[in-house]
Amino acid sequence: MNNQSKPNSRRKFLLNAGLGGAGAAAAVVAGRKVASGGQAASADDQPRGYHVSEHILKYYKTTQV
Repeated sequence: MNNQSKPNSRRKFLLNAGLGGAGAAAAVVAGRKVASGGQAASADDQPRGYHVSEHILKYYKTTQV
């Protein structure tokens, strides 16, 4: 009977370790969203998506054959 309890305790340990890791990752992601949420209001003034800038035009000139 002692041999049967060891695999169960290993399984429980691995399950708890996996759940603990997932919980820690969720806490980190949630913390980043809150921190970046305060900065998003000031970033609304800047254009989003693709826009041609001087840097991009310089890159395009270097790719011409």
